[in-house]
Amino acid sequence: MAFLRSSLVPEAAPLVRGPNVALRPPINSDYSDWAELRALSRDYLRPFEPAWTRDELTRAAFRRRIRHYQREQREDHGASFFIFRNADDALLGGLTLSNIRRGVTQAVTLGYWMGEPFAGNGFMTEAVAVAVRYAFDELRLHRVEAACLPHNVASVRVLERNGFAREGIARRYLRINGIWQDHILFGLLSEDPRPPLERP
Repeated sequence: MAFLRSSLVPEAAPLVRGPNVALRPPINSDYSDWAELRALSRDYLRPFEPAWTRDELTRAAFRRRIRHYQREQREDHGASFFIFRNADDALLGGLTLSNIRRGVTQAVTLGYWMGEPFAGNGFMTEAVAVAVRYAFDELRLHRVEAACLPHNVASVRVLERNGFAREGIARRYLRINGIWQDHILFGLLSEDPRPPLERP
């Protein structure tokens, strides 16, 4: 895996590359591809995400999102990435490392989404593997946390394949699709064993 610096991304943010996918912070010129993929995947994503706002897919909302991501990165509160396929630079989805806690905690929360046309091909499993290595090796964190809906079997598999351990249930943890829902809590420590990144 390579940690590269790109002059095309504001503030020399990292481009993180695995065998099949690359993670790069979103920039304004990603808007069209992002909006198209999100619109195409709306029904697929709806059961697993917070309810979308009325202006969710507008260019203005996207610009606000980018400014928020850049502020989080600048203040060491988080790192947000879009996921691209190395073979053709197609936008596949997104991934966030949010709510970084320093001090005695040294932890972060992982979240992700995959566009429907690309689901089920192992891309998210690899993207999460790349992201947790970035969290441990570059951000020097001790713990990555994640939560997913009990019925989201694909997401559970992504986390378990990356070595995450189930740590419990958080009751009515997040408001997903307009409903407060229970989530399985997962954790991965920097010293935990993780599967190697390999080309298929």
